[in-house]
Amino acid sequence: MRVGLDGYPLSEPRTGVGHYTLELARALALISPQDEFELVSPAPFDPEAQREIDRANLPNLRTVNPRASSIRGHWWSFGLPLYARKAGFDLFHGTNFDVPFWKRRRSVVTIHDLSALLHPDKHRTRMVRRARLRLPLVVRVADTIITPTESVKREVCQRLSVKAGKVTAIPSAARVGFRPIPFAQTVPIRKRLGVEDDFLLFVGTLEPRKNLVTLLKAFEQILDETSLGPQLVIAGGEGWLMDELFAFTRKAAIADRLCLTGYLKDDELCALYSSCKAFIYPSIYEGFGLPPLEAMACGAPVIAGRIPALEEILGSAALLVKPMDVEALAEGIAGLLRDESRRNRLGSAGQEQTAKFSWERTACLTLDVYRKLLKTPAGDSDQD
Repeated sequence: MRVGLDGYPLSEPRTGVGHYTLELARALALISPQDEFELVSPAPFDPEAQREIDRANLPNLRTVNPRASSIRGHWWSFGLPLYARKAGFDLFHGTNFDVPFWKRRRSVVTIHDLSALLHPDKHRTRMVRRARLRLPLVVRVADTIITPTESVKREVCQRLSVKAGKVTAIPSAARVGFRPIPFAQTVPIRKRLGVEDDFLLFVGTLEPRKNLVTLLKAFEQILDETSLGPQLVIAGGEGWLMDELFAFTRKAAIADRLCLTGYLKDDELCALYSSCKAFIYPSIYEGFGLPPLEAMACGAPVIAGRIPALEEILGSAALLVKPMDVEALAEGIAGLLRDESRRNRLGSAGQEQTAKFSWERTACLTLDVYRKLLKTPAGDSDQD
């Protein structure tokens, strides 16, 4: 079997979809050495991602930048179909919401979430417009759809009128490198980043649906109304529509207890996950929720928004609160900071929870989808 995968998410520093793309490709190549996997992108691969792929030294996994990169504006409609014909793919997996609009080859698409459709006010107008126009077409053209959770599967079926038999929920996982680090070993990285010993942590792209203003309000309440004085560390690249967040930080009296690190590498993230007093993730919408799972893998106690995907993935191993309830979030954080035994219990429960997920399992389930699709006569897989 010869499989093409969308490598476009690996052309820039990785966030959630980029991690999914790389980890899936690597795991597929590992568990199925008799098959060939090719990451295809019209843009050059990010150097760090390319180094990781090269270090894996998997003869059946390669990266390609086709000549068609010169017509990037027509990549999906012209460049990729031309290259796929030349490469002889048995199927193509669009790992980032998109597939070419062809019918001669089988295709699988991963729909990570429906945030742009369900929460359009939290995204740029251009992205919302594209999602509204493109996603209904993508789910009809693709032979099979993968979602990271059952909750997103339900949303896809209901919002985009797709039959359940066409959609398979396959969870992602924390990367193997996320494991607990002794507190003393985290000191050099924390000192370099300006992170104190006593701190709360958020990790993720800074965008409206992450609900950071609610977190900052809860943090301000803790500083004003309790004797607790932790530092709040926010790690992640700047996203979009962040005026409200930055306006609040300017007027609130929390600037000296706030540390914005920007985008961090995995070793830096691992050090912070392993040494924080608690990981806070009050997101109002997720398709999966990778950062809290990474934090759990490192032994951090987690407080997260009570939303369908996070309830599904984190289970009872996290303290879940209503995302927009500032009072409940502040009380949850303060209570956890005061109760070391509870933090330890949540940390242990989190590690047990993350053990249920692995990239090997994700790859095995995905490979099953590929093989089932290729055994299905053309036309029979179109169940929408």
